[in-house]
Amino acid sequence: MKSTQYSEKVLDHFRNPRNVGVLEGDDVASGRVGNPTCGDLMEVFIRVQDDRIVEAKFRTFGCGSAIATSSMTTEMVVGMTLDEAMQVTRDDVADELDGLPPIKMHCSNLAADALHEAIKNYRQRGIKAIQSEDGTEFDLDCLVGADEYLDNGLYRTVMDASDFEEKRTLVVHTGDESVDVALELTSVTDRVVLLTAADEIVTTDELKEELENSSVKILTESRLLEIRGEFEVEKVLIHNLDEDEDYELFVDAVVIV
Repeated sequence: MKSTQYSEKVLDHFRNPRNVGVLEGDDVASGRVGNPTCGDLMEVFIRVQDDRIVEAKFRTFGCGSAIATSSMTTEMVVGMTLDEAMQVTRDDVADELDGLPPIKMHCSNLAADALHEAIKNYRQRGIKAIQSEDGTEFDLDCLVGADEYLDNGLYRTVMDASDFEEKRTLVVHTGDESVDVALELTSVTDRVVLLTAADEIVTTDELKEELENSSVKILTESRLLEIRGEFEVEKVLIHNLDEDEDYELFVDAVVIV
């Protein structure tokens, strides 16, 4: 839409905005963005259940376009998975509104950005965080699949290393104990991966030397987001913090001590 006129859909969502308000609860996250040039401020709230957005609301201070795009965004994403919602762009929102004046595409069409911030905050926040010795946190309550796969491929302790024989095993670094576990598992499998959100494994000099001389593969600047599989652990979704992208890694077991 190249004119400076608003479409009927834009006017409708401005005059009768949907989903205005805030959400609260442990399954809620929010994202806020703003444009200091024109003074628009958008905050989007999402309620997530089983990795899917079941409710969305917003509060926006700004022009008609800012309100309309926020309203449309919250309508669009209800029912989407988090991955699907992360793919929603400013252009998608504008298309659903039958277009926006070009100047408004850049200064007021920010609701999709606020949505993405909400999703990132949901995935990264720590409700019951395990604090590791290197200062990073593992957000156990934000790990999708944690309840489903606990004791069915997801382990909080390692009682018998032989249970992991020849298994592709991902160990989340939460301190020296997790390093010990990773090293212990190399006695039964040569496919052990030690994952940390930091840029290196922070541990004792002795354990660091043992790691360097072991078959353990270390993934740095990476965060575990989700455990996937049919009935048992088959793969995990990992977020590369350096590249800011997600990828899947095939594993048979996940250990978080």
